[in-house]
Amino acid sequence: MPHFMCVQCAVQFAASDSPPSSCPICSDPRQYVRWAGQAWTTMEELGRDHAVVLRDEDGILSIGVEPAFAIGQRALLAETADGNVLWDCVPLVSDEAVAALTARGKVKAIAISHPHFFSAIVEWSRAFGNIPVYIHEGNRPWVMRPDPAIVFWTGETKAILPDVTLIHCGGHFDGSSVCHWRRRDKSNVVLAGDTLQVVMDRKHVSFMYSYPNAVPLNARAVKCIAGALESFDYGQVYSAFWNMRILADGKGAVARSVERYLTAIAD
Repeated sequence: MPHFMCVQCAVQFAASDSPPSSCPICSDPRQYVRWAGQAWTTMEELGRDHAVVLRDEDGILSIGVEPAFAIGQRALLAETADGNVLWDCVPLVSDEAVAALTARGKVKAIAISHPHFFSAIVEWSRAFGNIPVYIHEGNRPWVMRPDPAIVFWTGETKAILPDVTLIHCGGHFDGSSVCHWRRRDKSNVVLAGDTLQVVMDRKHVSFMYSYPNAVPLNARAVKCIAGALESFDYGQVYSAFWNMRILADGKGAVARSVERYLTAIAD
C-alpha cells in the first residue's frame, strides 16, 4: 500500500489503499489547506520531477528539494566527531543523497523541530539503517506515520550525541524544539527550524504561532523560548529555509530580537 503525502505540507501518512480524507496538519490554524483543495502525492511520484540537492551554507551542509515543494524547508547536517545528526527533514530521499551524506560520516540520528517538517522522516530513517528519529512528546499527536524508529523525548533538553542537544522551546507548537550543536573548532550553532525564524535582515529572528496566517505568539511564549536558550552559548543561528542564517553574535541577536518583539506587541 502507498504512503500518501500531503501536497501542501509534504507530511507522509501511514500506508493506506486510498488517500486520507484530510490532512490534520494543514487543517490546523497554523497551516492551511491549499486553495485548490486537499491533494495527495507519493514520494515515488515526487521523485519523477524533483531532486534532492545538497549545498554548503557557510560551512554547514544543507539538504533540500528542488523545484521547491510544499513548505520548502531544507534540512541541515550537524557533523561531530561522534557521528552526525540530520536536523529536520525533506520529503524526498535519493540514493545519491544518502551516499553523499554517509561519506561525511555516519548519520546516527534524525531530530525534528515540529510537525510541519516531519515530511518523510521514516523513509530517511530507513535509508540510514533505521536510525532513531527524535521528536518531542508534545508533538506526538501530529505524527501521521507511526514507526518504531520514532523516539518521543520528554523534559526540557535531550542530549543525543556529546555535542548535540535538543532544547524544548514550545511556542509555534507545544513540542517545538531547537538543536544546539557544539562545534569545537568553530562557533556553536542553534539549528532553529522556525521556532526562531531568521528574518530578511539576517540580524534578527522572529516568533509566530502561524507564519502563513500571520498569527503572532504572545509574550509569555516568547519569554519561554528565550528562557530555554539562556544557558546555552552559541554564535550562529540557522533557521528552516535556504540562506536564512545569522553567522555572528547569534545569542545577542536573539536577545535583541526578543526585546524588539515584546516591545512591538506591548499594549
